[in-house]
Amino acid sequence: MKILVLNCGSSSLKYQLIDMDNEEVLAKGLCERIGIAGSKLTHKAEGKDDYSLETDMPDHSVAVKLVFDALTDEKHGVVNSVDEIGAVGHRVLHGGTKFTESIVVNDEVKKVIRECFDLGPLHNPANLMGIEACEKVVPGKKNVAVFDTTFGMSLPEKAYFYAIPTEYYEKYGIRRYGFHGTSHTFVSHETIKFGGLDPEKAKVIVCHLGNGASISASIGGKGVDTSMGLTPLEGLIMGTRSGDIDPAAVQFIANHENKSVDDVLNILNKKSGILGMSGVSSDFRDVEKAAQEGNHMAEVALQAFRYRVAKYIGAYAAAMNGVDAIAFTAGVGENDIKARKLIVEEYLGYLGAKIDDERNNVRGKEALISADDSKVKIYLIPTNEELAIARDTLRLI
Repeated sequence: MKILVLNCGSSSLKYQLIDMDNEEVLAKGLCERIGIAGSKLTHKAEGKDDYSLETDMPDHSVAVKLVFDALTDEKHGVVNSVDEIGAVGHRVLHGGTKFTESIVVNDEVKKVIRECFDLGPLHNPANLMGIEACEKVVPGKKNVAVFDTTFGMSLPEKAYFYAIPTEYYEKYGIRRYGFHGTSHTFVSHETIKFGGLDPEKAKVIVCHLGNGASISASIGGKGVDTSMGLTPLEGLIMGTRSGDIDPAAVQFIANHENKSVDDVLNILNKKSGILGMSGVSSDFRDVEKAAQEGNHMAEVALQAFRYRVAKYIGAYAAAMNGVDAIAFTAGVGENDIKARKLIVEEYLGYLGAKIDDERNNVRGKEALISADDSKVKIYLIPTNEELAIARDTLRLI
């Protein structure tokens, strides 16, 4: 069966068509600037010339129709008709407390996604637009919502409750949800599979390190803790996000800079992290280059990032009373050889963790990168959120 995976943003739509018989990507692409002048579709198909189209996309319905047209096009397509596509899997950021796993979309599911707009204001509205666009363009085709918060819904109460009056949880669902959940689910299971670990008891820490970054702890692939919270702002230092910060800093900045809470949160989300500390960029490669050229705060930013990663690894090793494997994934985790080496060598010696330099000299493919005498296995496991979404979609239909 062929599954179409959609990831809709407010003005973009990423897609992949995957043949689930062999989990091969048949085609993938991107619709950009939806609702904005200069809309463009870029389409790549296995064994076909790349294809791009600049045309007006006033809304997501038009974009979705263009995607299906590209997939079925005689010259650039990979299927003869939309009937060959079994279902559509959608990445949805937030399911609140209502959904603990992926689900086939119906009116109740759409209602809950809409109710979670406050919890995911940048993503949930766009995710719902993608679902409703598919319902309009290919009526009768099953849609599956795969929530980014699903991984965090298995956290125990001691891990997800904030120490604030319980009424705020009861009224508004304020708790720790965690994000990058599809990635953490995929990588934790792939680590167990690739490493031949106990599928029921393996204690795995996944380091999803990129412009957005988070760390999770799982036992047998089931999440027991994760670094992001009510929103993706909590946890690690990221490209533009501050990560953990004393909440009183928000009030302090607001009072001294004559800013609103919303203004300060915008700073913490979009102008902080590696960008704010270094004053250079949110791109780790640019900051690394600046550090090599003698920029002191660029070097401090990189050190702080690695330090925060190591602190979370240590915390989760304690929370699980041990760790069998640590997996690095996402843009920085998969490609930054130096960062992986320094995190392990500078901070994880007490766990008996050791990097093998030759094995660690790898990017973007599954690999064991720890030394033979390392007491903790360390892996590079590329994430594949689209495949995870496709697998859940197939399972549900």
